[in-house]
Amino acid sequence: VRRGAAQEAGMGGPARLWLALALPLALACGTGKVAAGAEAPCEAEAEGWPHAAVPPAAAFGAVAAPSYRGPGNNDTRPNRALPILLWWSGSLFPHFPGDTERIDCPRGSCLATRSRRVARHRRTKALIFYGTDFRAYEAPLPRLPHQTWALFHEESPMNNYVLSHSPGIGLFNYTATFRRESDYPLTLQWLPDAAYLRHPPVPLAEKDAWRRQGYAPVLYMQSHCDVPSDRDRYVRELMKYIQVDSYGKCLHNRELPSERLRDTSTATTEDSEFMTFVGRYKFHLALENAICNDYMTEKLWRPMHLGAVPVYRGSPVVRDWMPNNLSIILIDDFHSPQELAKYLDFLDKNGEEYLKYLEYKKPGGIKNQFLLESLERREWGVNDMTLPNYLNGFECFVCDRENTRVKEEQEHKKSHKKSPAPKPRVAQFKHMGCPMPTPGFGSVEDISGGDSWKEMWLQDYWQSLDQGEALTAMIHRNESHQGRFWDYMHEIFLKRTRHH
Repeated sequence: VRRGAAQEAGMGGPARLWLALALPLALACGTGKVAAGAEAPCEAEAEGWPHAAVPPAAAFGAVAAPSYRGPGNNDTRPNRALPILLWWSGSLFPHFPGDTERIDCPRGSCLATRSRRVARHRRTKALIFYGTDFRAYEAPLPRLPHQTWALFHEESPMNNYVLSHSPGIGLFNYTATFRRESDYPLTLQWLPDAAYLRHPPVPLAEKDAWRRQGYAPVLYMQSHCDVPSDRDRYVRELMKYIQVDSYGKCLHNRELPSERLRDTSTATTEDSEFMTFVGRYKFHLALENAICNDYMTEKLWRPMHLGAVPVYRGSPVVRDWMPNNLSIILIDDFHSPQELAKYLDFLDKNGEEYLKYLEYKKPGGIKNQFLLESLERREWGVNDMTLPNYLNGFECFVCDRENTRVKEEQEHKKSHKKSPAPKPRVAQFKHMGCPMPTPGFGSVEDISGGDSWKEMWLQDYWQSLDQGEALTAMIHRNESHQGRFWDYMHEIFLKRTRHH
């Protein structure tokens, strides 16, 4: 079952990615023109596979159509000489409409495909996995020594805790995750640009009028309950001390004022009526579904866009990315929900103090140079037709590094090992590693044994460690039979039981 941001936002994961991918940034076949009639595969595409075992795009009925190719280069090699990148998670293949495409990246070209028929081909140099879909018990075995594994994972850590442990993330050579330390960081995936933050807020007088109509100072809108961050447990306690309007399925206590707003399809997009409604609230409870450095979603950026001050729990290092030193309220800065409620009540009654949290919306109000430089420096765009989306960007990142690796291997071989062989590259824990889930309020010892959060997420977190260790052991032993995964899991369980 796919969990996390995709479920929560309704536009997360592949659904959101596919919208971002429909970018006519370059044309198929690398000619600068669409093939005549756009009905037959380009000749270069058809010749790309040197053997019958490696199928041409024509075998899948592919046709020439606009598809992102890359910035271009001086690589004159024919398709049959290019390294192959296999998107193991084929649903994310960022090219339309076929199964195979030549991509022209800064350092060289590659063939990208989602056809698993090439999985064991000598020219298939890298496999690209989507973290949410990666399952240790389904990994392609045996792992071939000439292939690297690349991980793309922009979604919540809760979608796959295998990747939060060293044995899991260490399976990969290249990474694109929400962590700034990954090879190709996706940290600001929900922030289009600085202008998004400067969007004018609803005037304070209108917010105060909203309050006089009986609406709460604090908004909570969440329908994905029982998540690792255990946010509902905290909000439930906060509700004892301050009025909170909760419209979602979680802690529901108020109905949306119109049938149209109650339509979930409205609530999951930046619909103008929905955004106006949310923007009238002074505070927006913005609690991520899981806690990890740099994991920040629309729950944070959308209220900031609207000027409904986020009351936030999520990335422990979120301050690094904030437009100034006073733009969000961090739950973890307060000793208790009661203390937080007291502060929110103070701001609610003191407009001048409240407006200090919206200073970043004024001209020159964004003081954080790290944020501005990160937005300027990133190679991909969000809803920006002039830049590649991050799937195409990461694909070119992998292509360039594989071309470099192939060249170094060839030079090493030709020099009779006098020139150095390419150094092995292994992803580090900090590329993804996320902490064990903790209760949203109180301690684990305070929670009864039958609590659904305790039974689900703590077990999921630690079982994921075992899965990463099991797959690592299988690869080291050159295991080729996936069905033996659970034997390895049992072996690890017995070893751990004896140890304890």
